[in-house]
Amino acid sequence: MAAYPVVLDDETQWVEHIRQSLQVVPGEEEDDGGIPVSVFDVPKQLHVHKPEAYAPQFIALGPYHHRRPDLYGMERYKIDAARRALKRRLCAAGRSLDDLVHELKPHERLVRAHYHRYLDLSGEALSLMMIMDGAFLLEFLMINHHAAAMPEAEGVTSRMAHLVDLGRTGRKSAHSLILCDMLMLENQIPLFVLGEILKAQCPSTIDESSTLLTTMVTGLMKELCPFKMDGNFPETSCDVTKHAHLLELLYHLLVPSDSKNSALAWSSPGHAEDIEEQRPDGGGQGQEEKPSAGTGGSSEHVMRLFAVMWSIASRLKAGRLGDVMKSIELAVKLPWKMLTGIPGISAAVKHHVESVIPADASEQEITIPSVSELVSSGVKFAPTNGNLSSVSTIAFDRKTATLHLPVVTLDCNTEVVLRNLVAYESSAASGPLVLTRYTELMNGIIDTDDDVALLRKRGVVLNRLKKKDSEASKLWNGMSRSVQHSKVPTLDKVIEDVNRYYDGRWRVKTKRFMRKYVLSSWKMLTFLATISMLLLTTFQAFCSVYTCSRWWFGDVVTVMPAE
Repeated sequence: MAAYPVVLDDETQWVEHIRQSLQVVPGEEEDDGGIPVSVFDVPKQLHVHKPEAYAPQFIALGPYHHRRPDLYGMERYKIDAARRALKRRLCAAGRSLDDLVHELKPHERLVRAHYHRYLDLSGEALSLMMIMDGAFLLEFLMINHHAAAMPEAEGVTSRMAHLVDLGRTGRKSAHSLILCDMLMLENQIPLFVLGEILKAQCPSTIDESSTLLTTMVTGLMKELCPFKMDGNFPETSCDVTKHAHLLELLYHLLVPSDSKNSALAWSSPGHAEDIEEQRPDGGGQGQEEKPSAGTGGSSEHVMRLFAVMWSIASRLKAGRLGDVMKSIELAVKLPWKMLTGIPGISAAVKHHVESVIPADASEQEITIPSVSELVSSGVKFAPTNGNLSSVSTIAFDRKTATLHLPVVTLDCNTEVVLRNLVAYESSAASGPLVLTRYTELMNGIIDTDDDVALLRKRGVVLNRLKKKDSEASKLWNGMSRSVQHSKVPTLDKVIEDVNRYYDGRWRVKTKRFMRKYVLSSWKMLTFLATISMLLLTTFQAFCSVYTCSRWWFGDVVTVMPAE
C-alpha cells in the first residue's frame, strides 16, 4: 500500500509520494469497494450565513478538524476512552494496541474513500485517530443508551458521565454540544470503524456487537431526529455499519433512497429552467430583433458589462463591504423603482432592471401564502408521521381543505441538525432535494410569530425553544438560502394545489381586486387630485382679479315688470 507522508517538504518527497501512489501491482484490485464520497466540505453558499452551525464547537471527530487548537482540550477524554477500551476488552483478550492498529491498516483506503478532502496523514496516524475518536464515540453512545434505558443510571461509572445529561434535565450544555457536533457534516467518521472497534472488543460475539451498535445508534437517531417517525426506525435487524456515517443514516431514514428514486422524478435545476429563462417573452429565434448599427449594439454591450460588474460586486455583500454594497444597491434601484410608478414605461423599466440586477434571495422563495393567510381562507392543518418522501406525509386534501405536514420538534439541536442535513443533501444527493424543498416550504408559510403559534396549536410544531415562537420563526426564515433549486414533483404539486385553492376563494379575489385597482392606483389619483387643486386655485385667483362672470354669463340685466 502506498505511503502517506505527513508533510511533503520538497519536490523530491512529492515525486516519491506520487510514484508510490500511482504504482500498479499486477493482480491487485481496488480495495475501496467503490465507496462513494460521503463526508464533504460544507458548501460556501451555506457556510457563510451561519458558520457556527457547521463547525464543531466542543469536540472534533474525524480528520477535518483534527488538532484544532480550540477543540484540543477534549483530547484527554478521547485518550481516556481509548485506554479504558484497551484495558477492559483488548488486554483481557490478550491483545494490544498494535494489534488493533494492524487490523485497521487494511481498511485505510476504505476510510480515505469516505472523505472528499485529501487527508495529509500517514496510515498509522489515521488509524490511531480513528481508534481514539471511535472509542470516545462508542463510550458516549453506551452511556447515552444506558441513560435512556435507565434514567437513574446507577451502573454508569465512566469518567465521561459528567458530559452526558443522564437524567435528561437539559441542564448540561456539554451534552447538547456533543450531540450537535456528532451530526455535523465535516465531523463524521465511518460507522464501519465503530463496528471494527466493537468487534475487536468482543471477538467471540460478533453478532451481539453488531446488534448492540445498531441499538445504540438507533436510540441516538430517535433522540436527535427532528421529525416524529413512529415505527419508521430500524431495529436490531438493520446493520448500521452499511451506512457511511451518522448524518447519512439520519438522512436515509428521513429520505429513503428507494422511495426517492422510484416515486420522484427529478429534473435537473440547470437544464429545462435555463431554456425557459433565456426567452421570457416566448419569442423564437426568427423573431429576435438585431441591434441597430447605432446605439442599439453599444447599449447592449454596456448592459452586459454592467451586469458582469454587478455580479462581481454582489459577492462582496458577505464581507466587510456589505453595508457599502447595500447603500450602492439602494442608490441604483431607487430611481428605477420611482420610474416604475409612471404608466406606460413600468414594464420596460422592470424588464431592464431584472435583467441586470437580480432579485434578492428573500424574493426568490417559493410563492405560497403564510399560515395566517391560509387559515383565514379556510385551510386547516393536520400533523402526520413518516419520512419526507412519503406521499401521505406532505399532502393537501382539496375536499377538506387540509394541509398535512410532518410533526417537527424544535429544540436547541434542531437548527444544527437540519442545516447539516441540507448541506449533506446538496453535496451527496443525486436525486431531488426533498429536505431542502421542505425547508423552503416551511420558510414560505412561516413569516411571523403568529404563523408558528398557529402551527403549534394544531400540533404540527412542537416548540421547546426558550423564546418560543419568535425564535422558531427566525429559525425557519434563516434557512431560506439553498445551494440550488430543485424540482420535487410531490411537493411542487402540494404547493400548486394550495395556491390554486387559495386563489379561488372569493375573499382573496376581492382583496386582490381592491389592492390592484384601488390601493395600487393611489399615486395616480393623488397626482390627478393635486393637479386639479392647482388648476382650481389658479382659476380662483384669476377670477378674484378679473370678473369672470361677464365672460361666461354676460351682463346680468334685471327686468322689472311694468305697472
